[in-house]
Amino acid sequence: MGSWRDGLSNNNKSRVIVDESIEEMEPLELLMGRLVRGEDHTQLERTGFACHTDLHSKEDKITLRDVTPLQIIFQPNKTLLPLCQFIHNVPVLIFSTGGFTGNLFHEFDETIIPLFITSYHFQTRVRFLITDHKTWWVQKYNRILSGLSRFNVINLAEDGSVHCFNGGVIGLKFHNILSLNNTDIPGGYSMSDFRSFLRQTYNLKVNNVSELSGKKPMVMLISRQTSRRFMNEGEMVEMMKEVGFEVMTTTPQRMSNLDKFSSVVNLCSVIIGAHGAGLTNEVFLANGAVVVQVVPFGLDWPSTYFFGKPAAEMELQYLEYKIEAKESSLWDKYGENHPVIRDPESIFAQGYFASRAIYIDEQNLKINLTRFRDTMIQVKKLIEEKRGSW
Repeated sequence: MGSWRDGLSNNNKSRVIVDESIEEMEPLELLMGRLVRGEDHTQLERTGFACHTDLHSKEDKITLRDVTPLQIIFQPNKTLLPLCQFIHNVPVLIFSTGGFTGNLFHEFDETIIPLFITSYHFQTRVRFLITDHKTWWVQKYNRILSGLSRFNVINLAEDGSVHCFNGGVIGLKFHNILSLNNTDIPGGYSMSDFRSFLRQTYNLKVNNVSELSGKKPMVMLISRQTSRRFMNEGEMVEMMKEVGFEVMTTTPQRMSNLDKFSSVVNLCSVIIGAHGAGLTNEVFLANGAVVVQVVPFGLDWPSTYFFGKPAAEMELQYLEYKIEAKESSLWDKYGENHPVIRDPESIFAQGYFASRAIYIDEQNLKINLTRFRDTMIQVKKLIEEKRGSW
């Protein structure tokens, strides 16, 4: 890598602008090598290039939605390379903000956590180059981007300059849904480290729910406005207050400003919501807080794997309230003898879009207050164990 960079700078001294001067860092070969294992690592050491994929079988398939393909051109003849206008003393990490942006769950699951996995060990000595650049997305996550890189983001579509780097990573490493596998991360970082990074990045004051003792615990109830809406939300709020909680309701619109909203979540002892992107805000809760996911009819698997299992890795306490068929609006619409109620598996067998149209997009919830009260009493006991009675 060094000879490549030296060749560029020697050939193009009159055109080069060096825009970075940083303190001594670990050898680039070590930093880059931590991102790959096995044969990929051997190839990187031998050739300076490695192509790693997370696919593990011939049946695996990737669908990239709204992600512009990136072309890699190998040019062994240095004299044919374009003149460098900027030479950077740090590596570049290239990733896309295409895909399901605009949805908090997908933004954290498919970009933010993988970005942390891939870049944190560079200790901010890396520059981000974003394809499918969305200004609103960069502004929304500016604190996270600034916490992972000390340099301004390069917008590939608008920049137009020739940038030369001493190394580069294309794409982000993904481990599992809202998860980090610390055995496959440079430096061995865990979900605990990621949440500590978020607390520092957003200046969150509460590390453990025990620090919130002395007053009624605050419940944040996620109020969905379209599908999976609580049809008796007002009664739910009154019941939770009777059990002994303070309750605030919040809508997805309020969640868009994470700089402010993350601090609100951090002061809550409990977050409650129907299966949906809003539950991703569990990443901002203090350790020991309680997550209650209301599981809509037919959505047991995604509810558990999207938010339940990750909650445990986040050192949170997790409960599920699984609604019964009669609590779903689907019961009134289709009737108890329809396959939607009697045989959900037959609907899921028709494919993702057929099942999504019914169980995700068409379903609302009328909670059985007697059953849900029992859940809230259980929540109260869990909180008391962490922060004492009130």
